[in-house]
Amino acid sequence: MTFDAFDTWWWPFLFILVAGWLATDFWRYLGVYLGGHLSEDSDLLVLVRAVATALVAAVIGNLIVFPSGALAGTTLALRTAAAAAGFLAYLFLGRRILIGILVAEALLVAGLHLGG
Repeated sequence: MTFDAFDTWWWPFLFILVAGWLATDFWRYLGVYLGGHLSEDSDLLVLVRAVATALVAAVIGNLIVFPSGALAGTTLALRTAAAAAGFLAYLFLGRRILIGILVAEALLVAGLHLGG
């Protein structure tokens, strides 16, 4: 089965749905199964958390340095300042993720309106 196997309008949607489900849910179910059997302080879970954190950091870094869509219309300085301000707000205003996101978004929106 390939993406172009059938010439119907619904096939690409079904293909993406099934392929996306198979690629992600297997790991979710395995994580739930193994997660109940592992200690929270085990070396394996520490490694999994470190890799997950590194992947999120890499995605954020990629969005800052190589943006697409609406972010491509902003400067690197604005994107970097928004990320830094959001992180600082997260740290100093109670370690609330939503606060950090809102501060970064507000800075990006203000920069877009002032710059263009």
